[in-house]
Amino acid sequence: METIYLCIIIFLFLLAIFDLMVGVSNDAVNFLNSAVGAKAASFKTVLFIAGTGIFIGASLSNGMMDIARHGIYQPEHFYFAEIMCILLAVMLTDVVLLDVFNSMGMPTSTTVSLVFELLGGTFALSLIKTYQDSALGLGDLINTDKALSVIMAIFVSVAIAFFFGMLVQWIARVVFTFNYKKKMKYSIAIFGGIAATAIVYFMLIKGLKDSSFMTPENKAWIGANTLYLIGGMFVFFTILMQIFHWLKINVFKIVVLMGTFALALAFAGNDLVNFIGVPLAGYSSFIDYTTNGTAAGPDGFLMTSLMGPAKTPWYFLIGAGAIMVYALCTSKKAHAVIKTSVDLSRQDEGEENFGSTPIARTLVRISLAMANGISRILPEGTKKWLDSRFRKDEAIIADGAAFDMVRASVNLVLAGLLIALGTSLKLPLSTTYVTFMVAMGTSLADRAWGRDSAVYRITGVLSVIGGWFLTAGAAFTIAFFVAMIIHFGGNIAIIALIALAAFTLIRSQLMYKKKKAKEKENETLKQLMKATNSDDALQLMRKHTREELGKVLEYAEHNFELTVTSFLHENLRGLRRAMGSTKFEKQLIKQMKRTGTVAMCKLDNNTVLEKGLYYYQGNDFASELVYSISRLCEPCLEHIDNNFNPLDAIQKGEFGDVAEDITYLVQQCRKKLEENDYNHFEDDIRKANELNAQLSHLKRQELQRIQSQTGSIKVSMVYLTMIQEAQNVVTYTINLMKVSRKFQSTEKEM
Repeated sequence: METIYLCIIIFLFLLAIFDLMVGVSNDAVNFLNSAVGAKAASFKTVLFIAGTGIFIGASLSNGMMDIARHGIYQPEHFYFAEIMCILLAVMLTDVVLLDVFNSMGMPTSTTVSLVFELLGGTFALSLIKTYQDSALGLGDLINTDKALSVIMAIFVSVAIAFFFGMLVQWIARVVFTFNYKKKMKYSIAIFGGIAATAIVYFMLIKGLKDSSFMTPENKAWIGANTLYLIGGMFVFFTILMQIFHWLKINVFKIVVLMGTFALALAFAGNDLVNFIGVPLAGYSSFIDYTTNGTAAGPDGFLMTSLMGPAKTPWYFLIGAGAIMVYALCTSKKAHAVIKTSVDLSRQDEGEENFGSTPIARTLVRISLAMANGISRILPEGTKKWLDSRFRKDEAIIADGAAFDMVRASVNLVLAGLLIALGTSLKLPLSTTYVTFMVAMGTSLADRAWGRDSAVYRITGVLSVIGGWFLTAGAAFTIAFFVAMIIHFGGNIAIIALIALAAFTLIRSQLMYKKKKAKEKENETLKQLMKATNSDDALQLMRKHTREELGKVLEYAEHNFELTVTSFLHENLRGLRRAMGSTKFEKQLIKQMKRTGTVAMCKLDNNTVLEKGLYYYQGNDFASELVYSISRLCEPCLEHIDNNFNPLDAIQKGEFGDVAEDITYLVQQCRKKLEENDYNHFEDDIRKANELNAQLSHLKRQELQRIQSQTGSIKVSMVYLTMIQEAQNVVTYTINLMKVSRKFQSTEKEM
């Protein structure tokens, strides 16, 4: 029996290694977002500073894993076998759940996932124990106060972080403006003094509060002399920052890099429990059981020893720190999560990764109404003065950066202060929640959410916040059922669940690689957005257009064939799949038009006048092509879904033959467009004219059938619609090819 539990402990530690890698991928956004977004230094430099903070924070942490030992469950009422069941369920759920979110590029809270997984697993076994022993109640087995405080702290921290991020950034921007280098003769010293003091205070209070050298005497001394410490540090750092400013050293860059180091250190020192707390609790339980409990057996030895705190051996901490640094430097998923947060904070317009939702549109309308109301109250002089402080055309933003140093500094300093405040109030705040919402608040205050982008940014924020709370529900539910399965299924269930977890992780990695392979196709767009020369931009735009329109024709080829074939064979599932694909393609078309319009700004006036019309016409024909297939699919789906009479054999034969020729025509056009080879295109034009003539003949035949009343009216209506939209598909495909040929042509227009 001991051998089985030893294998479980080894597996828990293997999962912990993977969890450290996955967890760092998720939480990297907390301390890298601001430095990366503002281009405070090269990405490698930022990684080095953050990696140093992580390693030091992990090594100095004493591993007080209370939340995993007795934070959620009351271990004195649980036997060794039950504790192992809970801990295994938590680790299996945690690794898979975090990996899913990272693969989606969405930041979530490791604290929330751990707490709710422990709560779900504990709740499952508590139900069993209370059923078996009526003397025990759920309150005896579950630490409900702790779980409730976590939930309340999350709700409060989200609102507070967003509000104060918006307020402090607005004040900072009014003081410094976007052209901050002209407005910081003496104010920069005060700002730098406040920021550096806040960061050092944050490191002492939040980052190192549980470090091995932070003895009770040191804590007591810091508590008694906090005001003197803060005052002394403020004076020292203010003078130091003023000297740096006189020496032409960028104070904002120093503040950003200091904040990055401090947040990374605090993350490693305090959130380490989220990754290795559960395996260490299992390891401690196993040592206690093998030493004192073998006589009682795993189902008879109570885990009272977990009530006391445990200090983690130094080699576990250093090993965890090394793994975290390695994960930070090598994880592609970490970079994807950072990109989500940076994109939502971006100062300018660009490619929006999120769509629009009714809630986001409603919030924008309410915000506009409030803004207009406030604008009517403010005096004209005040409005003009405020507008002069928010001139975005004066912004000093590094090449390729998403925002400037002022906002990056506020992001880091304010996030640090709020987390330190939460710690001093013993509120279990999530570093992910606070840093993300501060970044969103500061971007809103900076007027980065214009009317043309606000609805997409709000949708993105709501998606991330929804993901956090989805994490809580999913973590609780999955851990609940996994614990139940392990308890009743025994060793067979454990082996099956381990195999399932391994399969899920492997599948997730494969799906992520496929996703990244698709994203590589967007490299052309990224290069285009960075282009500074009009000729280079035009070449990249031609390449990008071939890629995008090629995808549209590939969609048209596949979905036209799928729709027609499914309708002729009364395949409802195929029609639903085609309709779903069409809705998704409509969103891609909108995104393609938005990014194309932004990319047009990279071209000079002569090029825009010469080629711009063809580009926009190409996008319009692509849009009409997609909507034609949508108008073809919708009545076909409704017809089959309502079980109406099918087409007769003659109609199926007539239309089926023409549909095959149309699919072949679209396929040939796609190949020509992708290869940028328009030789023999005149043959395609002649073929298109022949197909349209055939379709017109079919339409006349069907009208004669209607006149003679030889068929069903419903069948005739859907058939005529199919013919009309098939003609549109042919026409828009050829028109798309014509304007694409003109746009791709390197010959000057006469």
